[in-house]
Amino acid sequence: MAGVDRNKKVSRWYFGGLASAGAACCTHPLDLLKVMLQTQQEGKVSALKLAVTISKEQGVGALYNGLSASLCRQLTYSTVRFGIYEVGKQGLSSANGGAENLSFQSKVLLASAAGAAGGFVGTPADMINVRMQNDIKLPAESRRNYKHAIDGFIRVWKEEGFRRLFSGVEMATSRAVLMTVGQLSFYDQVKQFLISTPYFSDNPTTHFLSSLTAGAVATSLTQPLDVLKTRAMNAKPGEYKNLWHLVTYTAKLGPLGFFKGYVPAFVRLAPHTILTFLFMEQLRLNFGFYKTSKD
Repeated sequence: MAGVDRNKKVSRWYFGGLASAGAACCTHPLDLLKVMLQTQQEGKVSALKLAVTISKEQGVGALYNGLSASLCRQLTYSTVRFGIYEVGKQGLSSANGGAENLSFQSKVLLASAAGAAGGFVGTPADMINVRMQNDIKLPAESRRNYKHAIDGFIRVWKEEGFRRLFSGVEMATSRAVLMTVGQLSFYDQVKQFLISTPYFSDNPTTHFLSSLTAGAVATSLTQPLDVLKTRAMNAKPGEYKNLWHLVTYTAKLGPLGFFKGYVPAFVRLAPHTILTFLFMEQLRLNFGFYKTSKD
């Protein structure tokens, strides 16, 4: 029994990717509405009105357009960022005598590195996801009509070149850094604070409150970059000369142009963040492992 920490199980590196994929299945319609609102240059259509219009004209199933790409994105982007963060956190926790001794700054730095790696790896699937989601608002003759994520990868590679798969990688990576900091480091910090009080323990209530806070922080940090990333990935070749051209074009809408789709982004990200951490914590508690001194 020596060297075994019986107080808490820890996550396996791939739990985050599985949990994120499960959450994506539940929140995909909200993500689709967010993408469509962000690619509008003019007009103000509410998320509810947009959802009703899509459902009436194309059926409720259209709200799940691009689900295969969304799952592919989570299984690349989220698996990498959660994996690096969890493995790194476990290593640093062992070196510092426990997770409670790991500073918030260390968590932020670790989350930043994990987010950068995940954002880069997940960019191709992210781009296909954006295109498939935005397809339903285009005229029939202008749609790309990717059959599924793999078809999208192949067609982009053949028709636009391999480098096009990494269109918007700078913004996707920057956004992923902020997203991972907002979600993972803040989740851990809030959870640690709540458990340190006499009112909370390591249970679903604590996980819910911690993830809700993390979702709010992550949405506020990432929304401007999310708008720019979505526009860059959905753009036709040559539509924007460079990043500055994209920024100035979006700025014509005013400062709030960088926060288009904020409400559906929060409405989508908060449930996604909550479900991701609730799923991941259940995976940890039921299928995790006890950290030993040799690990």
